[in-house]
Amino acid sequence: MKQLDLLDLTTDLSVCEPSQSIDSESTQPIAENWQLSKIIGQNLAVSLLKGAITHNRIVPAYLFAGADGVGKSLAAKCFIAEIFNIQNLANCPDSLWIEPTYIHQKQLLNESEIAASGVLRKTPSQIRIEQIREITQFLATSPLIAPYKIVVVENAERMPPTAANALLKTLEEPISGTIILISSQPQRLLATITSRCQLIPFQRLNNAQMTTVLDNVGRSEILNRPNVIQFAGGSPGDAIAYHDQLQSIPKSLLQELIQPPSSLLTALSIAKDIEVQLDFHQQLWLLDYLQYCWREFLSYQNWLLKLEDAKNSLLKMASPRLVWEVLLFPD
Repeated sequence: MKQLDLLDLTTDLSVCEPSQSIDSESTQPIAENWQLSKIIGQNLAVSLLKGAITHNRIVPAYLFAGADGVGKSLAAKCFIAEIFNIQNLANCPDSLWIEPTYIHQKQLLNESEIAASGVLRKTPSQIRIEQIREITQFLATSPLIAPYKIVVVENAERMPPTAANALLKTLEEPISGTIILISSQPQRLLATITSRCQLIPFQRLNNAQMTTVLDNVGRSEILNRPNVIQFAGGSPGDAIAYHDQLQSIPKSLLQELIQPPSSLLTALSIAKDIEVQLDFHQQLWLLDYLQYCWREFLSYQNWLLKLEDAKNSLLKMASPRLVWEVLLFPD
Protein backbone atom coordinates (compact mmCIF):
# COMPACT_ATOMS: atom_id res chain seq x y z
CA MET A 1 0.00 0.00 0.00
CA LYS A 2 1.08 3.54 -0.64
CA GLN A 3 0.69 6.79 1.23
CA LEU A 4 -1.81 9.40 0.21
CA ASP A 5 -1.42 10.95 -3.21
CA LEU A 6 -3.76 13.86 -2.69
CA LEU A 7 -3.56 14.93 -6.30
CA ASP A 8 -5.28 11.86 -7.73
CA LEU A 9 -8.46 12.98 -9.46
CA THR A 10 -11.61 11.49 -7.98
CA THR A 11 -15.28 12.03 -8.66
CA ASP A 12 -15.48 14.22 -5.56
CA LEU A 13 -13.17 16.73 -7.27
CA SER A 14 -16.23 17.78 -9.23
CA VAL A 15 -17.51 19.96 -6.42
CA CYS A 16 -15.05 22.81 -6.60
CA GLU A 17 -15.01 26.33 -7.99
CA PRO A 18 -13.07 27.39 -11.10
CA SER A 19 -9.90 28.29 -9.23
CA GLN A 20 -9.68 24.67 -8.02
CA SER A 21 -7.23 22.99 -10.39
CA ILE A 22 -7.97 19.43 -11.49
CA ASP A 23 -4.56 18.96 -13.10
CA SER A 24 -2.93 15.97 -11.43
CA GLU A 25 0.48 17.58 -11.77
CA SER A 26 -0.52 20.85 -10.12
CA THR A 27 1.63 22.06 -7.23
CA GLN A 28 0.08 25.49 -6.83
CA PRO A 29 -0.30 27.01 -3.34
CA ILE A 30 -3.01 26.06 -0.92
CA ALA A 31 -4.54 29.53 -1.33
CA GLU A 32 -5.52 28.61 -4.90
CA ASN A 33 -5.99 24.87 -4.81
CA TRP A 34 -7.07 23.33 -1.54
CA GLN A 35 -9.45 25.66 0.28
CA LEU A 36 -12.53 24.39 2.06
CA SER A 37 -14.32 27.61 1.15
CA LYS A 38 -14.08 26.66 -2.55
CA ILE A 39 -16.34 23.62 -2.12
CA ILE A 40 -19.79 24.18 -3.61
CA GLY A 41 -23.03 23.26 -1.88
CA GLN A 42 -21.65 22.01 1.47
CA ASN A 43 -21.94 25.04 3.73
CA LEU A 44 -22.62 23.11 6.94
CA ALA A 45 -19.75 20.67 6.47
CA VAL A 46 -17.36 23.46 5.52
CA SER A 47 -18.45 25.53 8.52
CA LEU A 48 -17.86 22.65 10.95
CA LEU A 49 -14.43 21.83 9.53
CA LYS A 50 -13.25 25.44 9.35
CA GLY A 51 -14.46 26.00 12.92
CA ALA A 52 -12.43 23.02 14.12
CA ILE A 53 -9.31 24.44 12.47
CA THR A 54 -9.89 28.01 13.68
CA HIS A 55 -10.40 26.94 17.30
CA ASN A 56 -7.76 24.19 17.16
CA ARG A 57 -10.29 21.54 18.14
CA ILE A 58 -9.45 18.69 15.81
CA VAL A 59 -11.01 15.52 17.23
CA PRO A 60 -9.50 12.02 16.98
CA ALA A 61 -12.16 10.69 14.58
CA TYR A 62 -14.55 12.14 12.00
CA LEU A 63 -17.29 10.58 9.88
CA PHE A 64 -17.85 12.35 6.55
CA ALA A 65 -21.29 11.01 5.60
CA GLY A 66 -23.37 11.68 2.51
CA ALA A 67 -24.12 10.54 -1.02
CA ASP A 68 -21.33 9.57 -3.38
CA GLY A 69 -19.87 12.31 -5.54
CA VAL A 70 -20.90 15.35 -3.50
CA GLY A 71 -17.51 16.41 -2.15
CA LYS A 72 -16.56 14.22 0.82
CA SER A 73 -13.14 13.18 -0.49
CA LEU A 74 -12.35 16.66 -1.73
CA ALA A 75 -13.30 18.10 1.66
CA ALA A 76 -10.97 15.63 3.38
CA LYS A 77 -8.10 16.75 1.13
CA CYS A 78 -8.82 20.43 1.73
CA PHE A 79 -9.15 19.80 5.47
CA ILE A 80 -5.72 18.13 5.59
CA ALA A 81 -4.14 20.86 3.47
CA GLU A 82 -5.44 23.63 5.72
CA ILE A 83 -4.55 21.82 8.96
CA PHE A 84 -1.00 21.10 7.79
CA ASN A 85 -0.70 24.43 5.94
CA ILE A 86 1.20 22.82 3.10
CA GLN A 87 1.37 23.82 -0.54
CA ASN A 88 2.29 20.58 -2.24
CA LEU A 89 -0.07 17.83 -1.18
CA ALA A 90 1.49 15.02 -3.20
CA ASN A 91 2.89 12.17 -1.10
CA CYS A 92 2.52 13.97 2.20
CA PRO A 93 4.42 11.73 4.66
CA ASP A 94 2.02 12.39 7.52
CA SER A 95 -1.16 11.47 5.63
CA LEU A 96 -2.37 8.00 4.72
CA TRP A 97 -5.27 7.31 2.35
CA ILE A 98 -6.92 3.90 2.61
CA GLU A 99 -9.44 2.69 0.04
CA PRO A 100 -11.12 -0.66 -0.67
CA THR A 101 -8.98 -3.23 -2.42
CA TYR A 102 -9.08 -6.50 -4.33
CA ILE A 103 -6.72 -9.42 -3.83
CA HIS A 104 -4.99 -10.29 -7.10
CA GLN A 105 -2.00 -12.62 -7.23
CA LYS A 106 -1.53 -12.15 -3.46
CA GLN A 107 -1.38 -8.35 -3.83
CA LEU A 108 -3.87 -5.72 -2.68
CA LEU A 109 -4.96 -3.55 -5.59
CA ASN A 110 -7.30 -0.56 -5.43
CA GLU A 111 -10.00 0.24 -8.01
CA SER A 112 -7.72 2.09 -10.43
CA GLU A 113 -4.97 -0.52 -10.15
CA ILE A 114 -7.32 -3.44 -10.79
CA ALA A 115 -8.86 -1.61 -13.75
CA ALA A 116 -5.40 -0.98 -15.22
CA SER A 117 -4.57 -4.68 -14.82
CA GLY A 118 -7.48 -5.64 -17.07
CA VAL A 119 -8.82 -8.14 -14.53
CA LEU A 120 -12.60 -8.51 -14.64
CA ARG A 121 -13.99 -7.65 -11.21
CA LYS A 122 -16.35 -10.35 -9.97
CA THR A 123 -16.68 -9.31 -6.32
CA PRO A 124 -16.87 -6.01 -4.41
CA SER A 125 -13.68 -4.44 -3.08
CA GLN A 126 -13.15 -4.32 0.69
CA ILE A 127 -11.22 -2.54 3.42
CA ARG A 128 -9.13 -5.45 4.65
CA ILE A 129 -7.65 -6.38 8.02
CA GLU A 130 -4.14 -5.83 6.60
CA GLN A 131 -5.08 -2.22 5.84
CA ILE A 132 -6.36 -1.63 9.37
CA ARG A 133 -3.06 -2.95 10.71
CA GLU A 134 -1.30 -0.51 8.40
CA ILE A 135 -3.32 2.32 9.93
CA THR A 136 -2.33 1.25 13.45
CA GLN A 137 1.35 1.06 12.53
CA PHE A 138 1.21 4.40 10.72
CA LEU A 139 -0.32 6.20 13.70
CA ALA A 140 2.19 4.60 16.09
CA THR A 141 5.11 6.48 14.50
CA SER A 142 6.00 10.13 15.00
CA PRO A 143 4.97 12.70 12.36
CA LEU A 144 7.72 14.02 10.11
CA ILE A 145 6.57 17.51 9.05
CA ALA A 146 3.12 18.02 10.57
CA PRO A 147 1.96 18.37 14.18
CA TYR A 148 0.29 14.93 13.98
CA LYS A 149 -0.81 12.30 11.48
CA ILE A 150 -4.10 11.97 9.61
CA VAL A 151 -5.60 8.82 8.09
CA VAL A 152 -8.50 8.83 5.63
CA VAL A 153 -10.56 5.66 5.08
CA GLU A 154 -12.68 5.91 1.95
CA ASN A 155 -15.85 3.83 1.55
CA ALA A 156 -15.47 2.83 5.18
CA GLU A 157 -18.72 0.84 5.10
CA ARG A 158 -16.90 -1.82 3.05
CA MET A 159 -15.20 -3.29 6.11
CA PRO A 160 -15.96 -6.94 6.93
CA PRO A 161 -16.46 -7.71 10.64
CA THR A 162 -12.80 -8.57 11.28
CA ALA A 163 -11.57 -5.28 9.86
CA ALA A 164 -14.33 -3.28 11.56
CA ASN A 165 -13.52 -4.75 14.95
CA ALA A 166 -9.81 -4.08 14.44
CA LEU A 167 -10.58 -0.45 13.59
CA LEU A 168 -12.81 -0.17 16.64
CA LYS A 169 -9.93 -1.35 18.81
CA THR A 170 -7.71 1.35 17.31
CA LEU A 171 -10.37 4.01 17.96
CA GLU A 172 -10.74 2.86 21.56
CA GLU A 173 -7.05 3.47 22.25
CA PRO A 174 -5.58 6.98 22.61
CA ILE A 175 -4.05 7.96 19.27
CA SER A 176 -1.74 10.85 18.40
CA GLY A 177 -3.55 11.68 15.20
CA THR A 178 -6.92 11.83 13.45
CA ILE A 179 -8.90 9.23 11.49
CA ILE A 180 -11.42 10.42 8.90
CA LEU A 181 -14.00 7.84 7.77
CA ILE A 182 -15.75 8.61 4.48
CA SER A 183 -19.02 6.79 3.83
CA SER A 184 -22.09 7.00 1.64
CA GLN A 185 -23.77 4.29 3.77
CA PRO A 186 -22.89 5.08 7.38
CA GLN A 187 -25.72 2.85 8.59
CA ARG A 188 -23.57 -0.13 7.59
CA LEU A 189 -20.82 0.85 10.02
CA LEU A 190 -20.71 -0.53 13.53
CA ALA A 191 -22.64 1.71 15.90
CA THR A 192 -19.68 1.54 18.27
CA ILE A 193 -17.50 3.04 15.52
CA THR A 194 -19.87 5.86 14.53
CA SER A 195 -20.40 6.78 18.19
CA ARG A 196 -16.68 7.59 18.44
CA CYS A 197 -16.72 9.92 15.42
CA GLN A 198 -17.85 13.49 14.97
CA LEU A 199 -20.40 13.52 12.17
CA ILE A 200 -19.78 15.88 9.23
CA PRO A 201 -22.89 15.74 7.01
CA PHE A 202 -22.78 16.28 3.24
CA GLN A 203 -25.85 17.15 1.18
CA ARG A 204 -26.95 16.57 -2.39
CA LEU A 205 -26.64 19.65 -4.62
CA ASN A 206 -29.49 21.61 -6.17
CA ASN A 207 -29.85 22.10 -9.93
CA ALA A 208 -28.01 25.43 -10.01
CA GLN A 209 -25.08 24.00 -8.04
CA MET A 210 -25.00 20.93 -10.29
CA THR A 211 -24.81 23.17 -13.34
CA THR A 212 -22.01 25.25 -11.84
CA VAL A 213 -19.94 22.21 -10.90
CA LEU A 214 -20.31 20.44 -14.25
CA ASP A 215 -19.46 23.68 -16.09
CA ASN A 216 -16.40 24.21 -13.90
CA VAL A 217 -14.91 20.79 -14.59
CA GLY A 218 -15.57 20.88 -18.32
CA ARG A 219 -18.40 18.33 -18.35
CA SER A 220 -21.21 20.63 -19.42
CA GLU A 221 -22.25 18.14 -22.12
CA ILE A 222 -23.83 16.10 -19.34
CA LEU A 223 -26.31 18.92 -18.77
CA ASN A 224 -27.81 17.99 -22.13
CA ARG A 225 -28.62 14.51 -20.79
CA PRO A 226 -31.60 15.13 -18.47
CA ASN A 227 -31.95 11.39 -17.81
CA VAL A 228 -28.41 11.31 -16.42
CA ILE A 229 -28.98 14.44 -14.31
CA GLN A 230 -32.18 12.99 -12.89
CA PHE A 231 -30.51 9.65 -12.30
CA ALA A 232 -27.64 11.33 -10.41
CA GLY A 233 -30.07 12.93 -7.95
CA GLY A 234 -27.97 15.95 -6.95
CA SER A 235 -24.54 14.31 -7.14
CA PRO A 236 -22.23 15.82 -9.78
CA GLY A 237 -19.73 13.03 -9.21
CA ASP A 238 -22.42 10.45 -9.88
CA ALA A 239 -23.57 12.37 -12.96
CA ILE A 240 -20.05 12.10 -14.41
CA ALA A 241 -19.69 8.46 -13.39
CA TYR A 242 -23.15 7.51 -14.69
CA HIS A 243 -22.58 9.30 -17.99
CA ASP A 244 -19.27 7.52 -18.51
CA GLN A 245 -20.67 4.19 -17.35
CA LEU A 246 -23.55 4.50 -19.78
CA GLN A 247 -21.04 4.74 -22.62
CA SER A 248 -19.31 1.54 -21.42
CA ILE A 249 -22.41 -0.70 -21.51
CA PRO A 250 -23.08 -2.32 -24.91
CA LYS A 251 -25.93 -0.46 -26.59
CA SER A 252 -27.47 -3.73 -27.72
CA LEU A 253 -27.77 -4.83 -24.10
CA LEU A 254 -29.33 -1.55 -23.01
CA GLN A 255 -31.78 -1.82 -25.89
CA GLU A 256 -32.87 -5.28 -24.68
CA LEU A 257 -33.47 -3.88 -21.20
CA ILE A 258 -35.67 -0.91 -22.13
CA GLN A 259 -38.42 -2.87 -20.43
CA PRO A 260 -38.54 -6.18 -18.50
CA PRO A 261 -38.29 -9.22 -20.79
CA SER A 262 -41.56 -10.95 -21.60
CA SER A 263 -40.26 -14.44 -22.38
CA LEU A 264 -38.17 -16.95 -20.46
CA LEU A 265 -35.74 -17.53 -23.33
CA THR A 266 -35.10 -13.80 -23.65
CA ALA A 267 -34.52 -13.50 -19.91
CA LEU A 268 -32.02 -16.38 -19.90
CA SER A 269 -30.17 -14.94 -22.90
CA ILE A 270 -29.89 -11.47 -21.34
CA ALA A 271 -28.69 -12.95 -18.02
CA LYS A 272 -25.93 -14.82 -19.85
CA ASP A 273 -24.87 -11.70 -21.78
CA ILE A 274 -24.73 -9.64 -18.59
CA GLU A 275 -22.54 -12.19 -16.80
CA VAL A 276 -20.13 -12.43 -19.75
CA GLN A 277 -19.96 -8.77 -20.80
CA LEU A 278 -20.18 -6.79 -17.56
CA ASP A 279 -17.99 -6.75 -14.49
CA PHE A 280 -19.28 -6.56 -10.93
CA HIS A 281 -19.49 -2.76 -10.72
CA GLN A 282 -21.16 -2.46 -14.10
CA GLN A 283 -23.78 -4.96 -12.97
CA LEU A 284 -24.47 -2.99 -9.78
CA TRP A 285 -24.74 0.20 -11.82
CA LEU A 286 -27.12 -1.49 -14.25
CA LEU A 287 -29.47 -2.46 -11.42
CA ASP A 288 -29.65 1.19 -10.33
CA TYR A 289 -30.17 2.26 -13.94
CA LEU A 290 -33.05 -0.19 -14.38
CA GLN A 291 -34.83 1.44 -11.45
CA TYR A 292 -34.85 4.60 -13.55
CA CYS A 293 -35.66 2.92 -16.89
CA TRP A 294 -38.40 0.71 -15.47
CA ARG A 295 -40.05 3.28 -13.25
CA GLU A 296 -43.39 2.80 -15.03
CA PHE A 297 -43.27 -0.89 -14.08
CA LEU A 298 -42.16 -0.43 -10.47
CA SER A 299 -45.67 0.15 -9.12
CA TYR A 300 -46.68 -3.43 -9.81
CA GLN A 301 -45.18 -6.95 -10.05
CA ASN A 302 -42.81 -6.08 -7.17
CA TRP A 303 -40.09 -4.88 -9.56
CA LEU A 304 -38.58 -2.44 -7.08
CA LEU A 305 -38.29 -5.18 -4.46
CA LYS A 306 -36.82 -7.58 -7.02
CA LEU A 307 -34.19 -5.03 -8.08
CA GLU A 308 -33.18 -4.41 -4.46
CA ASP A 309 -33.00 -8.15 -3.77
CA ALA A 310 -30.79 -8.58 -6.85
CA LYS A 311 -28.40 -5.88 -5.65
CA ASN A 312 -28.17 -7.38 -2.17
CA SER A 313 -27.52 -10.81 -3.67
CA LEU A 314 -24.69 -9.49 -5.83
CA LEU A 315 -23.15 -7.75 -2.82
CA LYS A 316 -23.28 -11.09 -0.98
CA MET A 317 -21.35 -12.58 -3.92
CA ALA A 318 -24.13 -14.84 -5.22
CA SER A 319 -23.76 -16.24 -8.74
CA PRO A 320 -24.32 -13.27 -11.12
CA ARG A 321 -26.01 -15.47 -13.73
CA LEU A 322 -28.45 -16.82 -11.16
CA VAL A 323 -29.15 -13.34 -9.77
CA TRP A 324 -30.05 -11.99 -13.20
CA GLU A 325 -32.09 -15.05 -14.16
CA VAL A 326 -34.18 -14.70 -11.00
CA LEU A 327 -34.61 -10.98 -11.55
CA LEU A 328 -35.55 -11.18 -15.24
CA PHE A 329 -37.72 -14.30 -15.04
CA PRO A 330 -41.18 -13.23 -16.32
CA ASP A 331 -44.04 -13.54 -13.85
